[in-house]
Amino acid sequence: MPAAGRTPPGAADGRPLVGAVHSYDLSTGVDGPGTRFVAFLAGCPLRCRFCHSPDTWYRRSGREHTVDQLMAEVAKYRRFVTVAGGGVTISGGEPLMQPAFTGEVLRRCHADGLHTALDTSGFLGDRADDALLDATDLVLLDIKSWDPATYRRVTRTGRVTPTLRFARRLADRGTPVWIRFVLVPGLTDDEANVAGIASFVAGLATVQRVEVLPFHRLGAHKYTELGLSFPLADTAPPDAALLARVRGQFAAHGLTVH
Repeated sequence: MPAAGRTPPGAADGRPLVGAVHSYDLSTGVDGPGTRFVAFLAGCPLRCRFCHSPDTWYRRSGREHTVDQLMAEVAKYRRFVTVAGGGVTISGGEPLMQPAFTGEVLRRCHADGLHTALDTSGFLGDRADDALLDATDLVLLDIKSWDPATYRRVTRTGRVTPTLRFARRLADRGTPVWIRFVLVPGLTDDEANVAGIASFVAGLATVQRVEVLPFHRLGAHKYTELGLSFPLADTAPPDAALLARVRGQFAAHGLTVH
């Protein structure tokens, strides 16, 4: 398997395009509309404190698949997801760490009449070329935080600027977007932080909805299995009052909130 961070062999040198796929599954209502085949690619440049999938951080945690091999898996569920009003979502990890592989899978699915979605933090949005986005019917865009210092605290690396730039590009292209925001008490819940995201998102014409996702500790056992310390082990999920306040902040900007 190629080392983390290296570009896998692909069509440019005549060999099949290869990607590192951590796993795949079916989901309903959480990874785009309808019931969906979700491919989780391996590798992510961020180390979010609330991440529930630390097992997807490194490319080496995935298994090599050619595009044909992954499409063969998609084909097994094609009729089911189509009847259920769904499609295919490429998630991670961060799928834009493997833009060529991600783009080709999206293109193949789109050409086959399947609804396509890209689940991304937008941190590597500049890697998504126009061809990849032409084959993407929906982007699930995770905006970690608005305040730059909070963003760094959340992700332990990086800047929010690339995500915002990517969001504007999607709006300019007319690409439908669902915004995702993880609400963590004491970390992302500051009123000014939420207000900044809400105001920004309200100015993007193609945002269809905002999903306020309550922090949870369901992935804590994965940290234990990997010999890691879960950074938010002592953080409780948000209570009903906090959820209502944050959802209300987004709704006050005229946004559809879930």
